[in-house]
Amino acid sequence: MEKKEEEFLKKLLLLFNAEAEEHIKAMSSGLIELEKAAPGKRQEIVEIIYREAHSLKGAARSVNLMNVASLCQSLESVFSAMKTGAISASAQIFDVLHRAVDTIGSLAAAGEDKVDAAIAELLQRLEHITEEASGKDSETTTGKKKAIEQIKEGSRSAPVSQQPVHPSSPAALTVPSVDAIRISTSKLDALLLQAEELLTVKIASGQRVTELRELKSSFDMWKKEIQKVKRPDFMPYPAALDNQLSALQKSAEYDHRTFGSMVDDLLEDMKKALMQPFSLVSHIFPKFVRDLSRDMGKEVEITITGDEIEVDRRILEEMRAPLIHLVRNCVDHGIEKIEERRRKEKSTRGTIELAVTSGNGGKLEIVISDDGMGINTGELKSAAVHCGIIAPEEAEKLSDQDALGLMYHSGVTTSPIITDISGRGLGLAIVHEKVEKLGGMISVDTKPDRGTTFRMVIPLTLSTFRGVLFQIGEQQFILPSTNVERIIRAEKKEIKTVENRETFLMNGQVLSLTRMGDVLGIAGLPAPAPGSAPQDLFINVVILGAAEKRIAFLVDEVREEREVLVKSLGKQLSRVRNVAGATVLGSGKVVPILNVGDLMKSAVKAAAVPTGIPRVEVKEKKKAVLVVEDSITARTLLKNILYTAGYDVKTAVDGVDAVSFLRTEKFDLVVSDIQMPRMDGFDLVKNIRGDKKLSELPVVLVTGLESSEDRRRGIDVGANAYIVKSSFDQSNLLEVVGRLI
Repeated sequence: MEKKEEEFLKKLLLLFNAEAEEHIKAMSSGLIELEKAAPGKRQEIVEIIYREAHSLKGAARSVNLMNVASLCQSLESVFSAMKTGAISASAQIFDVLHRAVDTIGSLAAAGEDKVDAAIAELLQRLEHITEEASGKDSETTTGKKKAIEQIKEGSRSAPVSQQPVHPSSPAALTVPSVDAIRISTSKLDALLLQAEELLTVKIASGQRVTELRELKSSFDMWKKEIQKVKRPDFMPYPAALDNQLSALQKSAEYDHRTFGSMVDDLLEDMKKALMQPFSLVSHIFPKFVRDLSRDMGKEVEITITGDEIEVDRRILEEMRAPLIHLVRNCVDHGIEKIEERRRKEKSTRGTIELAVTSGNGGKLEIVISDDGMGINTGELKSAAVHCGIIAPEEAEKLSDQDALGLMYHSGVTTSPIITDISGRGLGLAIVHEKVEKLGGMISVDTKPDRGTTFRMVIPLTLSTFRGVLFQIGEQQFILPSTNVERIIRAEKKEIKTVENRETFLMNGQVLSLTRMGDVLGIAGLPAPAPGSAPQDLFINVVILGAAEKRIAFLVDEVREEREVLVKSLGKQLSRVRNVAGATVLGSGKVVPILNVGDLMKSAVKAAAVPTGIPRVEVKEKKKAVLVVEDSITARTLLKNILYTAGYDVKTAVDGVDAVSFLRTEKFDLVVSDIQMPRMDGFDLVKNIRGDKKLSELPVVLVTGLESSEDRRRGIDVGANAYIVKSSFDQSNLLEVVGRLI
């Protein structure tokens, strides 16, 4: 019986987690809305949050999460006071309320009624808010104080005594009748995969119908030939066989139509079951932007439109991280600080817009824009040169639009300092990689002091799509139809050579022409001999578009557009250049699906003229690092980490000691604490930046000071990186040091 009860409680906790997530999301969104709401609308919003807290409190008690229930009850008290007007919410009160909701979310997700002094401290702050509102220490408040003290002492007893419903009791086992059920997404995914596999059977069925048609056509031709022959010894035409073949063809066509319709309906219904509103991802951003902007001393708000559009859950999961990176970039790199915006005569509050729209062809367009400073392409070129991505001579030749492509390279960043928020140059590389992996496109537009706009176009669903089947020599390939702008059959004389490169003219626009066989390393059909038939003088050109670029590809033959089921290449071939996956035709033949993003890059490389710039051989040199730290334990730890990584390390006990070393010896980088006697880390950085010989020396601050004010001060004095000791990680330090030297 105990095992059954335990299993039931586990199921109950799963239901609670799903319910709690909805309540917490509503409370968090409500707080964000309440902060910027007009006075006339605040009462309504407070009432909504109050009810959400009340509902979550009851659900938490039913699964014996009494700390969650206590926090919810304290929130109820605060919102109750807000309803009566006893509390006028300030920025400090909102900070406490947001922290309480975040804590509730963590406790609910963990599913454990853990004892934590931080929870007791948070409860005290909430109770202090209500005490100030009431102006007296009521009996209820006194009871809550006792409960808080119990939590501090490690007791698990709840502030409000209420026993949870026993899992074997009738009340617990009674489930209300509803028109919806909760089911794990893994089960739905499995059903969708099975439904998608039926698509292969549908395609094979269509192939059999085609083969029967061809057989019937051949039989009809044979019948005509027989009727021309009038020989008595010749076998007569078998009319019965002809009738059977015609009946079989019609039956196969009917079965294919019926089966195909059933498969299409089933697949569409399964896709709808896994489609979820975009708001499941976007709902985190108002709170995310609020917290991040406050940490950075900025005022930023985000507006979201179109988040009711439903998207394949798998795409939402893949796009979650890229969207976080882009929004973080807008806050960190795009939006200016309050003083700078005021100087530019802008509103002190920066704005970020996230717009989602669904277009034709099953495409989803996501646009993220800000009204910040824009992207400095000059700084971007310098950063790319510094990282060795491009030679200085090539960087000078790049247009501003072409230079924007450099931001997608790993390691390229224009941030003046590396922190736990940004500065490593990985965010946009991840965004670009994810969008391409989904078969989408990304483009960027920026204007100085007016802002930056990122535009992404991705499919609404995965696994199945429309594709163009074409051929190179004897090999067939598939291209996603969403990336195929046009297919043209043109005369060969339309190919022109400009600066030793083949080009193709389309609607007055000159496009670079690349032979698909050259890109894929496959021999195409042989060139037609002189005096060939007129049809041999024509070419098949496929125009592909990705982001802002258009390239014409020469192929041997374009077969048809068809429905395609994507098959993974497996873990052993997780990343094959130019190939995104594979599909199986009705004939059973496996055909590669091409990666358009890779094709565009490969085409550019294939057409590139060698620059003739010699490679510069860089001899390995042991880099010298100065560690400045007053704590002997921390100093020894940092020294050992850097020495083991291959650096030549010397140590100093404070800023004064470090300045003495820097005047007499040459170092490639300084790693320093901030809080030290005689001269702290901030003053040390000022001294280094004020010395002409040392002004370019990279400095990494490793400190226990983690407030946003200290981070900003680190940026202001000129530090290159700011690492907080509470989140210190050896690999993190070595990565930062490696980037700087």
